[in-house]
Amino acid sequence: MRNILSKGDNVLHEKKLKFLEEKANQIREEIIKMLLSAGSGHSAGPLGMADIFTAFYFHILYHNPKKPLWPDRDRLVLSNGHICPVQYVTLAHAGYFPIEELTTLRTINSRLQGHPHRGSLPGIETTSGPLGEGLGQAIGMALAARMDQKKYRIYCLMSDGEQDSGITWEAVMFAGKNRLNNLTAIMDRNNIQIDGYTESIMPLEPLKEKYEAFNWHVLEIDGHNFEQIVDAVHEAKAIYEKPTLIIAHTIPGRGVSFMERDYRWHGVPPNKEQAAAALKELRTLGGKIQSEHQ
Repeated sequence: MRNILSKGDNVLHEKKLKFLEEKANQIREEIIKMLLSAGSGHSAGPLGMADIFTAFYFHILYHNPKKPLWPDRDRLVLSNGHICPVQYVTLAHAGYFPIEELTTLRTINSRLQGHPHRGSLPGIETTSGPLGEGLGQAIGMALAARMDQKKYRIYCLMSDGEQDSGITWEAVMFAGKNRLNNLTAIMDRNNIQIDGYTESIMPLEPLKEKYEAFNWHVLEIDGHNFEQIVDAVHEAKAIYEKPTLIIAHTIPGRGVSFMERDYRWHGVPPNKEQAAAALKELRTLGGKIQSEHQ
């Protein structure tokens, strides 16, 4: 993983790519297990964002799990907090807390609640719940870094559905006006929200042109392609005059065929039989990853 000892390791070589693909698949398996154990939670979004979280915590972020409050760390803000199972699993695998604790998801007195809570768990930068607040929180961090003349970067992960919130667009305008080039937002463009498909509930397109109109640099990528994820973040670092939005096109429920692209899996967990079927698919996928890189 990236930390204070490996800041210069930006090469996505074949060995590292295999590691990232295997880690993302492991994270998807853990998501299924913890959702089954909890009996509640969101399935589609966490599975769809496993590749992006893996890329950030194991290749992109400048961070140190042993020193989660290290002042010069990069900040990752999760705005759509309901997909926190993927963040919890990734943090555990990165070494922020024991993997065994994942089975406590959504239980009384657990540090792993249904939405992240800052101060309860190492590596959680903000408390999130109501959609649309994360970008504004990330902007505050970006402004603070600029005022303190710090070099760390701020990344805000957000959903496409929360683009329905007016508070998001206030933040978009503010960041563009203030040319916050140390801020990169990554939108999970999976086209679903709890009531259906985004373009049926509240059409969002043209997203790229909307953000560009507010003085953002906009990139569109395949959110399951590690090379594209890493290249987009590198390009964002080279943009000095404005903030960057990375629109990451993802498949909700990625890796589990009966969940993929089905909005009904937005906010429900698998039952025992469904979890068994999902894990079987993911383990088969893990075998394919192994063979493809031999």
